[in-house]
Amino acid sequence: MKENKWDKLLRIRTSGRDDSNAEQFRYPYEPTPYCVLERLAYSGYIGKKNVLVDYGCGKGRVDFFLSYQTRCRSIGIEYDDRIFQSASENQKTAVSATRTEFVQADAVQYTVPMEADCFYFFNPFSVEIFEKVLDRIRESFYENPREMLFFFYYPSDEYISCLMTADDLTFFDEINCQDLFEGKNSRERVMIFSMGKEEVW
Repeated sequence: MKENKWDKLLRIRTSGRDDSNAEQFRYPYEPTPYCVLERLAYSGYIGKKNVLVDYGCGKGRVDFFLSYQTRCRSIGIEYDDRIFQSASENQKTAVSATRTEFVQADAVQYTVPMEADCFYFFNPFSVEIFEKVLDRIRESFYENPREMLFFFYYPSDEYISCLMTADDLTFFDEINCQDLFEGKNSRERVMIFSMGKEEVW
């Protein structure tokens, strides 16, 4: 019910899973539940001064919702042409359209904007691709050093292992979402990592 409520309020259509073009390295489109996005928005880690890059943005739910709730500017990156078109169609009617933009691109080739300081991932692709994407983010960081936060919803063991062994990433916080769903799944969480962050925020 909440999924439809938020879609209607934001004037978008983002529900439903799509695995038509999924393969070994790029995973199916499945939107982050709104209840998880609410918890992330209320965490205070994203605000109107931030620029969020959403990798594997799908139909744009994360971008439209967080731009609406936190007033951040968001950039959705999508590889699949057909799903990208859905995000573009949503942008024509979305209430937060002016604070969002969408780019159809291979995440590995995408040049990270100098002002981007927040990054969102819901297992959009394999760890092999993620490591290359992380290198592109590092390039942006080295050109313009700044505090960055990385948000990982429903992280896999492979992602966690990669994150924990990256020298320049530091575990920062975790938003527990187990109580939002039945079954107490330990993966129902948003893990937050930082790069270039001072001890005191």
